[in-house]
Amino acid sequence: MKTTLLTQSDQKEALSHVYVRSLAAISGFITSVPEQDRDSVDLRIQAGGSRRPALDLQLKATTKLSANQEGALNFRISIKNYRDLRDKTQTPRLLVVLKLPEDPSKWLMVTPEKLILHSHAYWLSLQKGYEDVADQETITVHIPQKNVLNVETLKTLIEQSRTGTI
Repeated sequence: MKTTLLTQSDQKEALSHVYVRSLAAISGFITSVPEQDRDSVDLRIQAGGSRRPALDLQLKATTKLSANQEGALNFRISIKNYRDLRDKTQTPRLLVVLKLPEDPSKWLMVTPEKLILHSHAYWLSLQKGYEDVADQETITVHIPQKNVLNVETLKTLIEQSRTGTI
């Protein structure tokens, strides 16, 4: 008898939320989920202080993230998400891609001492260097491997949102 309700795709999506929300919590930021995802925003992160900076994120998760000849990570997204992430908006929009191991049994490990999510995420802004495209359903974007999303990076991105430099 099948007892699971989530597909592997659903599980990947849930883990991408857990990853980013954990970083935000440790950073002291709040998160919220739009009631409907019509604008390619899966999660918003907000901070306090002057200007109340925020980031709008499109979250993805994959077990397949390969590097190209220049060392950037290739990831295919829908043209709708691509265009939405390129739009000029008051709140910066970022693509966040969670890399998971091929084996689903290795995605998460729980011990009496630790909760380990065996993965890491990368971020990408499509505001500069990405042109509009026509007559395609998907497009490959190239994420620099240095764009690992961790606590320090998230804090830096929030400060860049505050100053309008992202």
